[in-house]
Amino acid sequence: MKLQLNRVFRFSLLTSMLALSVGCQATTKPSELRVSDAYEEQSFTNPLFNNGADPWLEYFDGNYYLTTTTWTSQLVMRKSPTLAGLAEATPVYLWSETDPASCCNFWAYEFHRLKGPDGYRWYMMFTSGKQENLDGQHLTVLESAGDDPMGPYQLKGSPMPDSWNIDGNYLQHNDKLYLLWSEWVADEQLNWIAEMVNPWTITGPRVVLSRPEYDWEKSGRKVNEGAEVLKYQGRTFVVYSGSYCDTPDYKLGLLELVGDDPIDPNAWKKYDKPVFERGNGVYGPGHNGFFKSPDDTEHWLVYHGNNKETDGCSATRSLRAQPFSWHADGTPNFGEPVPEGQTIAAPSGENGPITAVPQGADWFVQNRSTGQCLTFTAEGQQRQQACSKDTTLKLDPTTEQFYRVVNHKGQYLGVETDGNVKAEPWFNKVRQQWAFSASEQGYWRLTNKASQQPLTAVACAASDTACADWLLVPAAEVAIINSNSGKVLSTVDCNSSQGAALTQDGWTGQSCQQWQFRQGENGKLQLSNLQQPELCAQVAGNALGFGASIVLGSCDAEASSWYLNPNQHGSMQLLSAHSQHALEVPSCSLFNGATLAQGPADADSFCQRFHIRAVR
Repeated sequence: MKLQLNRVFRFSLLTSMLALSVGCQATTKPSELRVSDAYEEQSFTNPLFNNGADPWLEYFDGNYYLTTTTWTSQLVMRKSPTLAGLAEATPVYLWSETDPASCCNFWAYEFHRLKGPDGYRWYMMFTSGKQENLDGQHLTVLESAGDDPMGPYQLKGSPMPDSWNIDGNYLQHNDKLYLLWSEWVADEQLNWIAEMVNPWTITGPRVVLSRPEYDWEKSGRKVNEGAEVLKYQGRTFVVYSGSYCDTPDYKLGLLELVGDDPIDPNAWKKYDKPVFERGNGVYGPGHNGFFKSPDDTEHWLVYHGNNKETDGCSATRSLRAQPFSWHADGTPNFGEPVPEGQTIAAPSGENGPITAVPQGADWFVQNRSTGQCLTFTAEGQQRQQACSKDTTLKLDPTTEQFYRVVNHKGQYLGVETDGNVKAEPWFNKVRQQWAFSASEQGYWRLTNKASQQPLTAVACAASDTACADWLLVPAAEVAIINSNSGKVLSTVDCNSSQGAALTQDGWTGQSCQQWQFRQGENGKLQLSNLQQPELCAQVAGNALGFGASIVLGSCDAEASSWYLNPNQHGSMQLLSAHSQHALEVPSCSLFNGATLAQGPADADSFCQRFHIRAVR
């Protein structure tokens, strides 16, 4: 049975087919092909995108990662190798909650790489509350399974579950960890600080860090909130937001740690003037974050703002970024908000060379004709060899339908200007990106964005069309995460017996939530459960109809074979080789324990989008 059109990427089908035809017939030799050496577009204008309140942004291992407030019960993240690319990056939901006591009104996500009990992990702190109103807002902390900001994440708890508190952040000082947050006392909203024993538990006294004292902190209401840490040349600053967010005078103020003990109120100096406020048609600029350019030479400010004086703290707030400098006295110089529409150059270093290895699962990219895996020599030359841990690659989605293919030395697969394939450091070139387009069922062609030519195996006969076909197989135990709920593929109550239903659940790190892909015949894969490796995911009762449950069963059964299909959203679809229907979370449920089923294949359905993530 041939693939349906909705399994093919939506870049020009005609162009793709022409490119594949050229590649298969070898009518264009590499030496005859001239490939553009253009960079990906990097300059941008503010706002980067609308509805981007309370932004937090990190540059890590070759990608920018961004979160913004959603006001829903879902936590969303975007990633891109360029700052400008975040505007088009596909949102991925990393966590969701359905408990009415803490499900809703998610605010102000921040994710920090800290050394926890099991080594370095990402700690996602955000404000959540109850369904009916905003009276129950409090901080919630999640911990990543490994070193990938995209998760999976496990719930660790709340530092202060029984009081109203928002806008959490971490301060590291003299090998100690501190929590910064904001809460109300009478008619004042104050910034607070407390020491922590781990990234989700505080200890000792809770101390006021700052309170609204000056007139510029009292517009609308008396507010200090959103405390963000900024370190420079041995000095520690805290930049916070002052005044009520529903006014155009929401702005940034500055504190500095001038003593040794952050818990001592006398160890802090408060500056009497705002350091960033409305201007150039931007109103209410605040709730900011900081990040460094890829080459570590530039300091950048990310914040939200409005383009109308009458807009307040709602979905009108849009995401903005701009570089900043330092005053002669060593304090930050944020300048004025950059006007909307003014071109801003990309952060320094985006054009590389970058050899950072992006986070993500390890993959085998196996050629259909040779049976060997794609790998590179030390000089970056393409080669194939027997699949092993030395041939694993990262498939790193960028924006639109494109991916970067990179090895563990930070060499990115690309096409040189003369048409020859080579892996080299990342230079942000169009010719270093690839799209997957469907070939024979289960196999895919990697078509270069610049040359529009497919990747073919070396030393392969020109007449062998299978030389351009590649099988994608995750190389180790993985978590399979739904793109809508952020929950992982599991088994009901962690039951690993034959016939146990597959469900989605919050990540807890149990073996029933970890999976191993095994290669079958003709591009088919089996999906075995780590807790019971002799059992695989299968369509219950060999059913062909929509709605049939997915259960654990014999790996040899016809209904236990799957095709793994990359899509234009940077995620994967699991298609039953038996029924030709897709694995899905029915009705895109957010609930733990929701039973998985098969539904009509739809590559655009959030219910059928899954991310393959490393679990350690």
